[in-house]
Amino acid sequence: MKVECAELSLIGGRKENQDRVAVARADDSVLLIAVDGMGGHAGGARAAAVAVETIGDSFRRATAPLFDPLGFLHLTVGRAHVRIAQLGVGVKMEDRPRATCAICLVQDGTAFFAHVGDSRIYHLRERAIHDRTRDHSHVELLLQEGLITEAEIPDHPMRNFVECCLGGSYALPGMTVGSARRLSPGDLVMVCTDGFWSGLDDADVATFGAGGEPVDISLRRLAEQAVRNSGPYSDNTSAAGLRWLG
Repeated sequence: MKVECAELSLIGGRKENQDRVAVARADDSVLLIAVDGMGGHAGGARAAAVAVETIGDSFRRATAPLFDPLGFLHLTVGRAHVRIAQLGVGVKMEDRPRATCAICLVQDGTAFFAHVGDSRIYHLRERAIHDRTRDHSHVELLLQEGLITEAEIPDHPMRNFVECCLGGSYALPGMTVGSARRLSPGDLVMVCTDGFWSGLDDADVATFGAGGEPVDISLRRLAEQAVRNSGPYSDNTSAAGLRWLG
Protein backbone atom coordinates (compact mmCIF):
# COMPACT_ATOMS: atom_id res chain seq x y z
CA MET A 1 0.00 0.00 0.00
CA LYS A 2 1.44 3.35 -1.09
CA VAL A 3 0.34 6.40 0.88
CA GLU A 4 1.66 9.80 1.92
CA CYS A 5 0.63 10.82 5.45
CA ALA A 6 1.10 13.74 7.84
CA GLU A 7 -0.39 15.21 11.01
CA LEU A 8 -0.35 18.68 12.54
CA SER A 9 -1.75 20.44 15.62
CA LEU A 10 -1.55 24.20 16.33
CA ILE A 11 -2.52 25.80 19.63
CA GLY A 12 -4.16 28.80 17.93
CA GLY A 13 -5.17 31.60 20.26
CA ARG A 14 -5.80 29.35 23.27
CA LYS A 15 -3.69 28.91 26.41
CA GLU A 16 -3.74 25.11 26.13
CA ASN A 17 -3.91 22.69 23.22
CA GLN A 18 -6.68 20.18 23.99
CA ASP A 19 -6.56 18.60 20.51
CA ARG A 20 -4.75 15.36 19.77
CA VAL A 21 -4.07 13.86 16.33
CA ALA A 22 -2.24 10.73 15.24
CA VAL A 23 -1.45 8.55 12.23
CA ALA A 24 -1.13 4.83 12.98
CA ARG A 25 0.31 2.62 10.25
CA ALA A 26 0.50 -1.11 9.58
CA ASP A 27 1.68 -2.93 6.45
CA ASP A 28 -1.81 -3.08 4.96
CA SER A 29 -3.76 -0.35 6.79
CA VAL A 30 -3.53 3.25 7.97
CA LEU A 31 -5.64 4.91 10.66
CA LEU A 32 -6.06 8.70 10.88
CA ILE A 33 -7.26 10.04 14.24
CA ALA A 34 -8.36 13.55 15.27
CA VAL A 35 -9.76 14.22 18.76
CA ASP A 36 -10.86 17.54 20.25
CA GLY A 37 -11.00 17.79 24.04
CA MET A 38 -14.11 19.91 24.49
CA GLY A 39 -13.40 23.47 25.56
CA GLY A 40 -14.84 24.58 28.86
CA HIS A 41 -14.68 21.08 30.33
CA ALA A 42 -11.98 20.29 32.89
CA GLY A 43 -9.69 17.55 31.65
CA GLY A 44 -10.41 18.08 27.94
CA ALA A 45 -6.77 17.51 27.06
CA ARG A 46 -6.73 14.31 29.13
CA ALA A 47 -9.91 13.10 27.42
CA ALA A 48 -8.36 13.67 23.99
CA ALA A 49 -5.15 11.91 24.97
CA VAL A 50 -7.06 8.91 26.35
CA ALA A 51 -9.14 8.68 23.18
CA VAL A 52 -6.12 8.69 20.87
CA GLU A 53 -4.30 6.19 23.08
CA THR A 54 -7.30 3.83 23.19
CA ILE A 55 -8.00 3.99 19.46
CA GLY A 56 -4.34 3.68 18.52
CA ASP A 57 -3.75 0.72 20.84
CA SER A 58 -6.81 -1.07 19.46
CA PHE A 59 -5.48 -0.63 15.93
CA ARG A 60 -1.98 -1.83 16.79
CA ARG A 61 -3.36 -4.93 18.53
CA ALA A 62 -5.61 -5.84 15.61
CA THR A 63 -4.54 -8.04 12.70
CA ALA A 64 -4.20 -6.00 9.52
CA PRO A 65 -5.93 -5.82 7.16
CA LEU A 66 -8.94 -5.74 9.45
CA PHE A 67 -11.56 -8.38 8.68
CA ASP A 68 -14.51 -6.19 9.76
CA PRO A 69 -13.44 -2.51 9.42
CA LEU A 70 -16.80 -0.98 10.32
CA GLY A 71 -17.21 -3.26 13.32
CA PHE A 72 -13.70 -2.34 14.45
CA LEU A 73 -14.48 1.39 14.24
CA HIS A 74 -17.73 1.03 16.17
CA LEU A 75 -16.19 -1.03 18.97
CA THR A 76 -13.07 1.14 19.19
CA VAL A 77 -14.96 4.42 19.44
CA GLY A 78 -17.12 2.76 22.12
CA ARG A 79 -14.03 1.76 24.11
CA ALA A 80 -12.67 5.31 23.92
CA HIS A 81 -16.02 6.63 25.16
CA VAL A 82 -16.05 4.29 28.16
CA ARG A 83 -12.48 5.19 29.13
CA ILE A 84 -13.25 8.92 28.98
CA ALA A 85 -16.47 8.38 30.96
CA GLN A 86 -14.39 6.65 33.64
CA LEU A 87 -12.30 9.83 33.98
CA GLY A 88 -15.46 11.63 35.10
CA VAL A 89 -16.37 9.31 37.97
CA GLY A 90 -16.96 11.44 41.05
CA VAL A 91 -16.90 14.68 39.06
CA LYS A 92 -19.91 16.97 38.59
CA MET A 93 -21.64 16.35 35.27
CA GLU A 94 -20.80 19.79 33.86
CA ASP A 95 -17.09 19.33 34.68
CA ARG A 96 -16.58 15.80 33.32
CA PRO A 97 -13.99 15.34 30.56
CA ARG A 98 -15.46 15.08 27.07
CA ALA A 99 -14.23 15.02 23.49
CA THR A 100 -15.30 14.83 19.87
CA CYS A 101 -13.48 12.58 17.44
CA ALA A 102 -13.07 11.64 13.78
CA ILE A 103 -11.24 8.53 12.60
CA CYS A 104 -10.62 7.19 9.13
CA LEU A 105 -9.35 3.70 8.35
CA VAL A 106 -7.79 3.12 4.92
CA GLN A 107 -7.14 -0.38 3.60
CA ASP A 108 -7.66 -2.32 0.37
CA GLY A 109 -8.11 0.94 -1.53
CA THR A 110 -11.09 1.85 0.63
CA ALA A 111 -11.74 4.49 3.31
CA PHE A 112 -14.00 3.81 6.30
CA PHE A 113 -15.27 6.76 8.37
CA ALA A 114 -16.41 7.10 12.00
CA HIS A 115 -17.06 10.28 13.94
CA VAL A 116 -18.75 11.72 17.02
CA GLY A 117 -19.52 15.42 17.42
CA ASP A 118 -18.20 18.12 15.12
CA SER A 119 -14.75 16.78 14.27
CA ARG A 120 -14.87 16.04 10.53
CA ILE A 121 -13.60 13.74 7.80
CA TYR A 122 -13.11 14.94 4.22
CA HIS A 123 -12.61 12.90 1.04
CA LEU A 124 -11.14 14.98 -1.79
CA ARG A 125 -10.80 14.13 -5.47
CA GLU A 126 -9.53 16.25 -8.35
CA ARG A 127 -9.39 19.51 -6.35
CA ALA A 128 -12.94 19.14 -5.01
CA ILE A 129 -14.66 17.86 -1.85
CA HIS A 130 -15.99 14.50 -2.98
CA ASP A 131 -17.59 13.69 0.38
CA ARG A 132 -17.53 14.76 4.02
CA THR A 133 -19.14 13.81 7.31
CA ARG A 134 -22.11 15.75 8.69
CA ASP A 135 -21.62 17.18 12.18
CA HIS A 136 -23.52 16.01 15.23
CA SER A 137 -24.36 19.60 16.09
CA HIS A 138 -27.44 21.68 16.75
CA VAL A 139 -26.92 23.88 13.69
CA GLU A 140 -26.59 20.77 11.51
CA LEU A 141 -29.98 19.59 12.78
CA LEU A 142 -31.46 22.99 11.99
CA LEU A 143 -29.91 22.85 8.53
CA GLN A 144 -31.32 19.38 7.82
CA GLU A 145 -34.76 20.60 8.93
CA GLY A 146 -34.51 23.52 6.53
CA LEU A 147 -34.72 26.05 9.36
CA ILE A 148 -31.40 27.74 8.53
CA THR A 149 -29.05 27.90 5.54
CA GLU A 150 -25.35 27.06 5.28
CA ALA A 151 -24.62 30.80 5.14
CA GLU A 152 -26.28 31.34 8.54
CA ILE A 153 -24.22 28.71 10.39
CA PRO A 154 -21.02 30.74 11.08
CA ASP A 155 -22.94 33.46 12.96
CA HIS A 156 -25.56 31.28 14.63
CA PRO A 157 -25.55 31.63 18.46
CA MET A 158 -25.56 27.82 18.90
CA ARG A 159 -22.94 27.03 16.26
CA ASN A 160 -20.63 25.47 18.88
CA PHE A 161 -23.25 23.24 20.52
CA VAL A 162 -22.69 19.54 19.82
CA GLU A 163 -25.48 16.98 20.16
CA CYS A 164 -23.22 14.10 21.25
CA CYS A 165 -19.64 13.47 22.34
CA LEU A 166 -17.32 10.97 23.96
CA GLY A 167 -17.48 10.88 27.77
CA GLY A 168 -19.80 12.63 30.17
CA SER A 169 -22.00 9.62 30.90
CA TYR A 170 -21.73 5.90 30.20
CA ALA A 171 -24.58 5.94 27.65
CA LEU A 172 -23.09 5.23 24.23
CA PRO A 173 -23.11 8.42 22.11
CA GLY A 174 -24.84 8.65 18.75
CA MET A 175 -21.77 8.02 16.62
CA THR A 176 -21.84 7.73 12.83
CA VAL A 177 -19.94 4.84 11.26
CA GLY A 178 -20.00 5.35 7.50
CA SER A 179 -20.03 2.91 4.63
CA ALA A 180 -16.97 2.05 2.54
CA ARG A 181 -15.67 4.69 0.12
CA ARG A 182 -13.52 3.48 -2.76
CA LEU A 183 -10.37 5.53 -3.37
CA SER A 184 -8.79 6.40 -6.70
CA PRO A 185 -5.05 7.09 -7.07
CA GLY A 186 -4.42 10.69 -6.04
CA ASP A 187 -7.45 10.89 -3.72
CA LEU A 188 -6.93 12.54 -0.34
CA VAL A 189 -8.64 12.00 3.01
CA MET A 190 -8.36 14.23 6.04
CA VAL A 191 -9.62 14.13 9.63
CA CYS A 192 -9.74 17.42 11.51
CA THR A 193 -11.09 19.24 14.55
CA ASP A 194 -13.57 22.11 14.33
CA GLY A 195 -10.80 24.64 14.86
CA PHE A 196 -9.43 23.58 11.47
CA TRP A 197 -12.54 23.48 9.30
CA SER A 198 -14.38 26.41 10.91
CA GLY A 199 -11.64 28.80 9.81
CA LEU A 200 -11.85 27.68 6.18
CA ASP A 201 -14.52 27.56 3.50
CA ASP A 202 -15.04 24.59 1.20
CA ALA A 203 -12.97 26.20 -1.56
CA ASP A 204 -10.03 26.44 0.85
CA VAL A 205 -10.37 22.82 1.98
CA ALA A 206 -10.50 21.71 -1.66
CA THR A 207 -6.94 22.99 -2.12
CA PHE A 208 -5.62 20.32 0.25
CA GLY A 209 -2.88 18.50 -1.65
CA ALA A 210 -3.84 20.22 -4.90
CA GLY A 211 -1.29 20.11 -7.70
CA GLY A 212 0.69 17.42 -5.90
CA GLU A 213 1.53 19.69 -2.95
CA PRO A 214 3.04 17.47 -0.22
CA VAL A 215 0.55 16.49 2.45
CA ASP A 216 2.59 17.90 5.34
CA ILE A 217 3.09 21.27 3.64
CA SER A 218 -0.57 21.41 2.63
CA LEU A 219 -1.80 20.70 6.18
CA ARG A 220 0.40 23.44 7.64
CA ARG A 221 -0.65 25.96 4.99
CA LEU A 222 -4.34 25.35 5.65
CA ALA A 223 -3.99 25.20 9.44
CA GLU A 224 -2.12 28.51 9.55
CA GLN A 225 -4.73 30.02 7.23
CA ALA A 226 -7.51 28.79 9.52
CA VAL A 227 -5.83 30.37 12.56
CA ARG A 228 -5.41 33.69 10.73
CA ASN A 229 -9.00 33.68 9.50
CA SER A 230 -10.35 32.97 12.99
CA GLY A 231 -8.58 35.94 14.56
CA PRO A 232 -6.97 36.35 17.99
CA TYR A 233 -9.33 33.89 19.72
CA SER A 234 -8.81 31.04 17.25
CA ASP A 235 -9.37 27.52 18.52
CA ASN A 236 -6.86 24.67 18.62
CA THR A 237 -6.41 23.72 14.97
CA SER A 238 -5.52 20.13 14.12
CA ALA A 239 -5.67 17.66 11.24
CA ALA A 240 -4.19 14.45 9.87
CA GLY A 241 -4.22 13.68 6.18
CA LEU A 242 -3.38 11.02 3.65
CA ARG A 243 -2.88 10.82 -0.11
CA TRP A 244 -3.74 7.44 -1.63
CA LEU A 245 -1.17 6.47 -4.25
CA GLY A 246 -2.37 2.96 -5.01
